[in-house]
Parts: sequence; C-alpha cells; structure tokens
Amino acid sequence: MVRLVWKDKGVVDYLQAWECQKKIFQEVLSGVSPDTVIFCEHPHVYTLGKSGRERNMLVDSAFLKRIGAAFYRTDRGGDITYHGYGQLVGYPILNLSHYGLSLKAYVALLEEAVIRVLERFGVTGKRMEGATGVWIGTGSSEKKICAIGVRASRYVTMHGFALNVNTDLSYFNHINPCGFTDRGVTSLQQLLEREVDMEVVKRFFREAFSRLLDGK
Repeated sequence: MVRLVWKDKGVVDYLQAWECQKKIFQEVLSGVSPDTVIFCEHPHVYTLGKSGRERNMLVDSAFLKRIGAAFYRTDRGGDITYHGYGQLVGYPILNLSHYGLSLKAYVALLEEAVIRVLERFGVTGKRMEGATGVWIGTGSSEKKICAIGVRASRYVTMHGFALNVNTDLSYFNHINPCGFTDRGVTSLQQLLEREVDMEVVKRFFREAFSRLLDGK
C-alpha cells in the first residue's frame, strides 16, 4: 500500500503554493518527508510553462489588473493555462523511484486518475495524441477539462493537474489554452448542468490515484 500524505490548502495564492511545493520537494528529496499531494484552488491566475509561448496570453497587464488576475512564468512543462476558483488543482510531490515510473508514465497515470474520476460522474474523458491532459468529445468538438503540467528533478515531481469542476470558463477566453487555438475548454459543472461537490471530486481522485500507484 502506497503511503501518501494529502494536504488540502483550500484557496491559496499561486506563489504561496509554489513555495510550499518547493519546501516539500526538498524534504521528499532528502527523505525526511513522505510523498505528498497538495489539493488547492487558486485566485484568478495565468501561468506559463517553461517551453510556452507568451503570445498565447492574449491580453496585457492592464487588462489582467482589471479582471483581478495575476500572471507568472513557471518551471513546469506545458504552455499557458488558467487557474481559478472552482478548479481542483493537485500538486503531487512524489519520488518516482518508489513506484518504478518514468516521467512519461507518471503523466499517463495522472491522466488515467482524472479519467477515472470523470467516470464516477458518468463522463467519458480521453487522452489526445500529442497533447497532455484529459479531453471530452471528438473531432472538432473536443474540449479540454483537465490540464497537466509537471516537472521532475532527481526523480521527484512538482506541479501537477488542474481539473475544471465549477470553474468560470470565461477566463479562458483571454488565452490560447495550452497553446491551442482550435480547441475549447469545459468543466464538470457545464457537462452535468449542476454545481459539483468539490469534496466528492477530491475523494474520487484520492481513491483513483492511490489505486493506480499501487498498480491497480
């Protein structure tokens, strides 16, 4: 049985959560802390991955100020994304050597955990070739429901996933989400036409992620 510590930070500033990740990363790396998963929500913020293109941010700093949103460049993989209220953000800080996982296999495991969560709500999620994350629909109607962007150093991971649960999707209008200009976004709330209990989503993710790490 995998031993994980789960920390729920509630609504927390992005930079504060990043500093928390860095601290736990060092503790996991040195072996003084167990593998840890942080759950949180962020106030409105856009983050750009290290290989992302700034042109995918479609508004300027003055506009961001008017809508109460921040913007940060990060050291994770992936392009630009949005975090906000009603979105479940998860930051697993794991030593992949404990599970015999490569970084590519770990990303696939994250995707599978989210797909299993969606199944619990009767929603079919899928992967899309050439793009990380979890998607809904087919062809031109494909929409992203979960973004994934991670990094690993000496087998220890940081950053993670952002699942749109009750998210205000209008904030995605100001970016090309994950660099895509021809794909939209969606949320559980939009798909189910009702507000979704965030605590239930967290419980489903804990169960799915733990089972997958245990090889089930």
